[in-house]
Amino acid sequence: MADYSVKLLAKKPVTHNVNAYTVEKPAGFTYSPGQATDFSILKDQWAAEKRPFTFTSLPTSDTLEFTIKSYTDHEGVTNALTHVQPGDSFEISDAWGAIEYKGEGVFLAGGAGITPFLAIFRDLYSKGQVGVNQLFFSNRTTADIILKEELEQILGEHFFNLISGENAGGYHHGRIDKAFLQKHITNFDQPFYVCGPDAFTESILKTLEELGASAEALIFEK
Repeated sequence: MADYSVKLLAKKPVTHNVNAYTVEKPAGFTYSPGQATDFSILKDQWAAEKRPFTFTSLPTSDTLEFTIKSYTDHEGVTNALTHVQPGDSFEISDAWGAIEYKGEGVFLAGGAGITPFLAIFRDLYSKGQVGVNQLFFSNRTTADIILKEELEQILGEHFFNLISGENAGGYHHGRIDKAFLQKHITNFDQPFYVCGPDAFTESILKTLEELGASAEALIFEK
């Protein structure tokens, strides 16, 4: 797998703890919406600290974009990213990943797990192929919702937010559990796309299988 050195072109805030990073795109570089790369900051001790991050740009774009949540409660890579500036260099690998679009279905995202779906939805929207895809997006607070307005524009009434950490007007309070899935999904014979923290993903996948979804219909990062 090849590695590429790319410069940061721009950094902009998305939420209180999420930034979008626009970087150079190496000549001939390709990826599919939903795929990720091994990423490191080419500075000080961080060069050897590789982390998986998902592309959130369109594959046809002249640049690459990553939408990354920073955890500032410890000295890790995502915290270090809050200090980078345009002109700094990153290293990325060839694209990899098991999440790819396999037809209309239900997307279930927890927090920063929305990132592979951003590229998929943006790609579908650019082609006029969003169809009846549904997104159930779980966050702790309303301030944590990544790109809410853009997702509303893309998905309309098929975009459903759940908030677990506060009672916010106009939002469903709670988590994506078995009772919720039984209430809101009638057809379990369709693709299900799942991404989020490990515990979230494991719980959702187990519940979907219990409700009749086939293993082949479950699309997640293995």
